[in-house]
Amino acid sequence: MKFLVSLSIFSLLLNGFATAQTLIQDSCKKAFAKDPQVTYEFCVKSLTEDPQSKAATTLEGLLLASTKNAAAKFTNMKGVVQQDIKDKRYADIVGLLRLCLGFYDDANDDLNTALKNVQSHDYEGANINLSAALDVSGNCEDAFKEDKKKSPITTENDILYKKVLIPLAFTNML
Repeated sequence: MKFLVSLSIFSLLLNGFATAQTLIQDSCKKAFAKDPQVTYEFCVKSLTEDPQSKAATTLEGLLLASTKNAAAKFTNMKGVVQQDIKDKRYADIVGLLRLCLGFYDDANDDLNTALKNVQSHDYEGANINLSAALDVSGNCEDAFKEDKKKSPITTENDILYKKVLIPLAFTNML
């Protein structure tokens, strides 16, 4: 009897995981079809590594999870840049790194507002705020280019861009 109960629970959990996996794959496929900048592989990998995304059962749930995921990445990036500011190797670009920190703060504000927009089903507002957050990594990189300095965070900024592109694509699907 215990075996049957355990088997039933396992079966339900496995079915839930398969459903979430299908939602992620289907949503990433549709996002890529609408916007080729959203790479299918990055989208699927990013979302399957995120527990909140794996628990999503709707596109809106996936949108919320991917927006939170992007906000967490910006918060993490702020920590990386704060460490870089303390590193003597980057003494000549401290001002640029501080500028990027300000951009990341703006992005977090935009992403938090986008979350509130999604929760109130204001997808147009979410789209506007996600678009603003999307510009941040480029603005940071542009500051380095304008100053003719090499950015030590280009790879990370590219990832930030891709992380925001996912929920932005999802808002266009709702």
